[in-house]
Amino acid sequence: MDVLAMLPEIVLIAGALVVLLTGSYLPRSRQGVAYGIATATALLSATVVPVTFAAAPEAVFAGTFLVDTTTQVARIAVSGATALVLLAGRRSIAGSPRESETAALALLGAAGTLVIAGAGDLLVLAVGFLLASIPLYGLIGLAGTARAAEASLKTYLLGALFGILLLVGVTLLTGLSGTSVYGELPAALAESPAGAVTVGAAAVLSGLMFKAGAVPGHFWVPDSAQGANGLVATFLTTVPKLGAFLAAFRVVAALPDPAPAAAFVGVLALVTMTLGNLAAYTQDDPRRLLGWSTVGQAGFLLVPVAVAPTSALALPALLFYVLAYAVTNAAAFSVTLALPGFRSLADYRGLARRHPALAAALVVALLGLVGTPPTAIFVGKLTVAAAAWQGGAAWLAVAVMANSVVSLYYYLRWIIPLYRPADAVPAQPTAPLRVGAARTAMAGAVLSVLLGVAAGVVFSVL
Repeated sequence: MDVLAMLPEIVLIAGALVVLLTGSYLPRSRQGVAYGIATATALLSATVVPVTFAAAPEAVFAGTFLVDTTTQVARIAVSGATALVLLAGRRSIAGSPRESETAALALLGAAGTLVIAGAGDLLVLAVGFLLASIPLYGLIGLAGTARAAEASLKTYLLGALFGILLLVGVTLLTGLSGTSVYGELPAALAESPAGAVTVGAAAVLSGLMFKAGAVPGHFWVPDSAQGANGLVATFLTTVPKLGAFLAAFRVVAALPDPAPAAAFVGVLALVTMTLGNLAAYTQDDPRRLLGWSTVGQAGFLLVPVAVAPTSALALPALLFYVLAYAVTNAAAFSVTLALPGFRSLADYRGLARRHPALAAALVVALLGLVGTPPTAIFVGKLTVAAAAWQGGAAWLAVAVMANSVVSLYYYLRWIIPLYRPADAVPAQPTAPLRVGAARTAMAGAVLSVLLGVAAGVVFSVL
């Protein structure tokens, strides 16, 4: 029972409690203090990760929580992305009566995501699912608008449905095996009926698709991205889903015969990436467009899970893509935080003339989501496609490349207006530029390029 092995998660939960208590005793005019504590907590959680690299065992609490490389990468991605979101979103909720509550719920949601990513036990996975989901329901509804209320209700209903589905799968697998620990499942399930094991695994994986924002649990993502406030939209499309892909990878790897579950995930990956990209074609609201874009990205991230049993490259590809996605998606959403009054693609016309650095950051982020070199997601998609090819799923490799090309169209619908001539610029929204969010967007874009270049050099050497 090595408590220090879970130090990053403890920091997030303790920080959330401190933020709640601090916010309760501060006047509304000074809630920024609690928000600052929340931002520092996310940064501290990411900072203490190296402490657990060498000191912690690979499994703690009787194997129910894993502290391996996968968990460590998740900690860096989740805590780092949460810090970026909080830094970018400060001005979007400044003065709000729920400022400290928003920050505390974000920290709790991040902690739940890390529990999902590091779970080595089906029951711990179920607890992590609830801890990561329940804060989202409140966060989405805090905007206080009719659209936010609708999105919050839809998210809650879908979360309850897929949570029940996940619990059904957990119950079935635990009942068949007599254990819920991942490390004991292969041997314990070896003599169980293959059909029952496949149904249980499919139920668990389907439940995780809600957190991943993938088919069939994707319906809440675009509505929430559009209806929630900017900080929450950035958070929910970036952070909670990161743990779901890693958890799905662990579940597939823990099965005695992973082939049926892997094929199931492969079909979900194909449908998800195709649906997300096609649905984004007609979107005019930038946040809703990015919401559907994240659905498409979820399809790409599921590909390594689908070839987990057959490709040695699957796990490295997934871990790198998780990092690349966290940075790039946060950068793209930060631009919408910097320009809160711009709620249609037409509003961005001529932005390059007024804010050239911000427009350049948006171009890098959007082309990064396409998978254009030298951005990080380019390397991520290349390794994902290579993993699919190595794993004998050439059709998934082709799907990744084809959907990347398809996605270029709707990103260009946003990019081209940035550089329209000045005489074509219509009356613009009057909301001022939020400098903090703009700087975060630029930093995220630069980090995406640096991460892509560094990964490209490393992979070429290897």
